Amino acid sequence: MSRKQRIYKVENELEIIDINSLGMGVAKDDSGAVYFIKDTIPGDVVKINIYKKKRDYFEAQPITFLKKSPHRVTPPCNHFGLCGGCKWQHFKYSQQLKFKESGVLKNLEKIGKVNPKEILPIIGAPDTYWYRNKLEFSFSTNRWLTSAEIESKEEHVRLGLGFHKPGRWDKIISIDTCHLQIEPSNKIRNALRDFAIEQQIPFFDLQQQRGLLRTLMIRNTQAGDFMVLLQFFESKPKEQEKVLTFLKNEFPEITSLLYCVNSKANDTIFDQEINIFAGKDYLIETMGTLKFKITSKSFYQTNPKQAYALYELVKSFAAMEGNEIVYDLYSGTGTITLFLAALCKKIVGVESIPEAVEDAEYNAQINQIKNASFEVGDMKHIFDETFIEKHGKPDLIVADPPRNGMHKNVIHQIIIIQAPKLIYVSCNSATQARDIEKLSCIYDVQISQAVDLFPQTSHVENVVLLKRK
Repeated sequence: MSRKQRIYKVENELEIIDINSLGMGVAKDDSGAVYFIKDTIPGDVVKINIYKKKRDYFEAQPITFLKKSPHRVTPPCNHFGLCGGCKWQHFKYSQQLKFKESGVLKNLEKIGKVNPKEILPIIGAPDTYWYRNKLEFSFSTNRWLTSAEIESKEEHVRLGLGFHKPGRWDKIISIDTCHLQIEPSNKIRNALRDFAIEQQIPFFDLQQQRGLLRTLMIRNTQAGDFMVLLQFFESKPKEQEKVLTFLKNEFPEITSLLYCVNSKANDTIFDQEINIFAGKDYLIETMGTLKFKITSKSFYQTNPKQAYALYELVKSFAAMEGNEIVYDLYSGTGTITLFLAALCKKIVGVESIPEAVEDAEYNAQINQIKNASFEVGDMKHIFDETFIEKHGKPDLIVADPPRNGMHKNVIHQIIIIQAPKLIYVSCNSATQARDIEKLSCIYDVQISQAVDLFPQTSHVENVVLLKRK
């Protein structure tokens, strides 16, 4: 199959004025037409080839750089431009922060139709690489070949372990060095791949739904403990033991070595039984004075240093006196709940994933926190009048929902409750702004501050303090 893209037309000189969430530069011509242009950043001036026409914009690639942006830097990763993970590596970090902050404020103004009374500067990350504590990789019999490999016309090993090629669910980019997770993450992945190839242990064929080695998850703590979870597609005890024994002997840093057998059509693990091969089935992470249990199924912020900055910000926005009742909606493993517990009379976390609530209750226990409790249930169903009668009317609500924001029933109940303060934490400022617009009948937006947990990407967290009118 040819990888050549159809060329619609050649466009003359364009200046890149913005950058979108896909890492593509944004330009407009004299007629107002919008262009998303690969491999460009604000400040570039280019001539382009247009290869795709959409209803509201064109997609294009540069053919000539008439001027290169002063904000351009050399990406350290060999896979930049092919892997879809860190699309802003060629963009100076100070400028990344500028455009992230600008994007958040545009969403609040245009979607939320609000202007915060106070806007605090975005909190940048101290580590712009090697900051993630969790990565997931896929095995494949269908490795993506580079153009150089194809042109060489030599026979190449098609087995790979890495990330899915953007837009190609059936192709895997075999990663040599990923700059997101500290070592021995790369060493574990590369050694496992080479060992499996040498021992002729079958890699997973996604199209045929066969093979043994399916996925690899690596988690770590700031103290240097590692969890490795291998997902097998079928049960072959001898081969499984061979692979797991290799990892156990080669990498003493792995304090939690786990596996599961998943023969489903998808590779999600939340409905799978996780087995211990060596060590414990969890890690303990320290954040400030608190300790948190992290299991293979736990949601835990992937940038722990910036997560701490985020939770400290929530704490400062809360500004509690000690006698408050607090609800923490979408509480996960209880990080925000336990951070605020010492400052209030009572705090209740609500989370839909039972395993996360079990972890949260364990975290409360090991931190000797007795004024925090947790409820399991779907937010749009559990968060009702009965819940409020049981726990009392809150003085503060904290919400940290998933990317798609809060359900309309949850927003409706918040409006009915009319708590004096609401702190809305979000990893998607567009859905945050949408929800705030609905809440504006009750609340004014007092403060907004972004926190960058995801350097080299377009993603950013935003924290907004709302007060009852």
